[in-house]
Amino acid sequence: MLKQIKGLHHVTSLASSASKNNTFFTEALGLRRVKKTVNFDNPDVYHLYYGDEIGSPGSVMTYFPFPTKSRGTKGTGEVGRTSFAVPVGTLDAWANQLSDHATNISRDIRFGENRLLFDGPDGDSFALVETDDERTPWVSPGISSDMAIRGFHSADMRIQDEGASAELLKFMGYTEIDRDDNIVRFAVENGYGADVIDIETIPSADDAHQGAGSVHHLAFAVENRARQLEVREALLDTGYRVTPVIDRNYFWAIYFRTPGGILFEVATNEPGFDVDEDSSNLGMALKLPAQHEHLRERLEKTLEPV
Repeated sequence: MLKQIKGLHHVTSLASSASKNNTFFTEALGLRRVKKTVNFDNPDVYHLYYGDEIGSPGSVMTYFPFPTKSRGTKGTGEVGRTSFAVPVGTLDAWANQLSDHATNISRDIRFGENRLLFDGPDGDSFALVETDDERTPWVSPGISSDMAIRGFHSADMRIQDEGASAELLKFMGYTEIDRDDNIVRFAVENGYGADVIDIETIPSADDAHQGAGSVHHLAFAVENRARQLEVREALLDTGYRVTPVIDRNYFWAIYFRTPGGILFEVATNEPGFDVDEDSSNLGMALKLPAQHEHLRERLEKTLEPV
């Protein structure tokens, strides 16, 4: 069993509008935009990052906003819901905060934790979960420090068959800690706070089809490149097809597909989001990978203003 993985690093999804996406995460949810860059493989599309003050591992939601992209179709083989941790007793305030920004707002209780469920601008499924999370939040105008998001709480994997995906999580260092009907909760010890993965098994559901509002991939955190190489070697030895290490400027990444069809990434904590701009100004300027810097003049004219 691996010991290097410390929970979630980031979650990356698809959107249809950069400006609406930016407004939702910075104003409705009160996260900080910590990076404004572009998709490495398609520089005509932004890659926007939102998180806490410095984009700590376990706090960062990222998006590829493809203009006019149609909505995805929900189903299995995807991350069905992304959940954020908020302080106990704040769901009434959050319901009021989100009333003009989110849709399908409702409440439930999962494994004894109160949750506020809601959908984002592209039908993205989210939850705010009341916990005693001691991580330091980013505080934005209109959202007080005693209610602000602390980072990720968990992510839901929605699949048709629990078995192989559960074994993968156990291999990655996760332990089953609770079970209720078709939902199994896994957690990793000594993580950074975003330590929980829930597997929801729906045998009869159709496969999901990605589009705006869909999670593209789920990224797990490791301390550095040495630990990442250890994880890569272990996954290869187990039979997974893992990409070479890819430089993403703010972290190094490897990718592989799970038995349930979900794309996993293992990302390093180094070097961080302040590698190319001062921490006080994170997310303000358009930062381009070196290979796309020659496109700056055109991109600054054609990318949707955010």
